[in-house]
Amino acid sequence: MIEFIKGYVDDVTPEYIVIDHRGLGYQIHTPNPFSYKKSQQEEIIIYTYQHVREDILALYGFKSREEKALFMKLLNVTGIGPKGALAILASGNPSQVIEAIENENDTFLVKFPGVGKKTARQIILDLKGKLGDVAALYAPDLFTHEEISKKHTANHALNEAIEALKVLGYAEREIKKVAPSLAEESLTTDQYVKKALQKLLK
Repeated sequence: MIEFIKGYVDDVTPEYIVIDHRGLGYQIHTPNPFSYKKSQQEEIIIYTYQHVREDILALYGFKSREEKALFMKLLNVTGIGPKGALAILASGNPSQVIEAIENENDTFLVKFPGVGKKTARQIILDLKGKLGDVAALYAPDLFTHEEISKKHTANHALNEAIEALKVLGYAEREIKKVAPSLAEESLTTDQYVKKALQKLLK
């Protein structure tokens, strides 16, 4: 099992990032790839989970051990796979997710892609009262932000954010509802993704 990988971010796509570790490129699926910046100067540590199935061998990566722990707990829920767990973590607000589980707020949980009423109830049944260790240690801010002002950069960032939302499983019609209000602002891709998720989860 690979616990973590230390290296440089070589590429960022809507679905995954590529970490260059001593000349070897690791493709790693993350909750919000655009929260990472391509850089050959800044070395990062990403905590990994190796998912093995008959037809799949994939690496999932997280900014903290606590984020990884929450992902693994979600995977233990019947009906939640890696893609569904990533979509839940992509909101960037684990405390909201944990609070919804503890308060049995299935109305909030069904807002995530692929989570219906039955799966939401299963999440609550399986995880309520079992997230104390994660909640106590969880970093409040998963993603960092940078201000950018150039209009063309913002448009490019918005397009990347829309692609990332599609990868997470949000439908075209849902994205179209929030896109106009997002276009009025000049943000980074990461900020667009987070703001869109906040609007989609309301």
